[in-house]
Amino acid sequence: MKINGVHIDDTFAEAFPMKVVRLIITAHNMDWAYNAANAATGFATSVIACGCEAGIERELKPKETPDGRPGIAILLFTMGGKDMTKQIQNRVGQCVLTCPTSACFAGMDDGEKVPLGKNLRFFGDGWQISKRFGGQRYWRVPVMDGEFLCQESAWMNKGIGGGNFLVLAETQAQALAACEKAIKAMRKVPEVIMPFPGGVVRSGSKVGSQYKSLPASTNDAYCPTLKGQVKSNLGPEIGSVMEIVIDGVTEAAIKEATRVGVEAACSLGRKRGIHRISAGNYGGNLGPFHFKLREICR
Repeated sequence: MKINGVHIDDTFAEAFPMKVVRLIITAHNMDWAYNAANAATGFATSVIACGCEAGIERELKPKETPDGRPGIAILLFTMGGKDMTKQIQNRVGQCVLTCPTSACFAGMDDGEKVPLGKNLRFFGDGWQISKRFGGQRYWRVPVMDGEFLCQESAWMNKGIGGGNFLVLAETQAQALAACEKAIKAMRKVPEVIMPFPGGVVRSGSKVGSQYKSLPASTNDAYCPTLKGQVKSNLGPEIGSVMEIVIDGVTEAAIKEATRVGVEAACSLGRKRGIHRISAGNYGGNLGPFHFKLREICR
């Protein structure tokens, strides 16, 4: 199978179950909403070392937010509920509550309740006030610029982490250009995030290492500098490989993000150095979700 001369490998991306929470952050204007959202989703590329995977889902117009102000929807993914509670408390407490003019609300309507303002209210040192509106409880916490408004609870649901595809190109510049085009298209798809810097990861990993302390290590089969030294999956024409990792609320969302991302990457074509699209998997032994490239891109 080829798209614009780019070969699509007959393989699949292997993904695994995670927990997901969607939060809505609002502020006086979009710049300050982004300041809070960017801080809250920082250092959140992989649960291997970051504790969670998080990113900005999309911008929200004032008519889409609970308080009628500009907003940002963010998604947080963890392996379990305890991890999620800790990540929400730390990230909202240190990055959203501290941001001028900000407020924070649940971005889902049902699921399993997890604390949001329920814990953060104690920063008010006894001066916090609760209000019920529309069947939900909100906390007003006094701060120096006025007050921090925060919904008492958020909703946690089942999510999926680890969707991915690989872009194999002649040069680093060409691989990056294809990935940049893919990310631009994928960011229009709701219910997904691409948690790595700029949405792209150059350090794709395999499970395990020759060093006992490391749970994951470099995916040597896709490292161009190791051709001839390892069992490589790269032909002589490939000089750079980059990966886009996708976390999503649903399988359908990850499939759609994969489809539009692959099509955007392939639009540059073989003439501009894009040779193959592949995906990372572990033989189906790591996760129950298998995103088959050729079925998705058919």
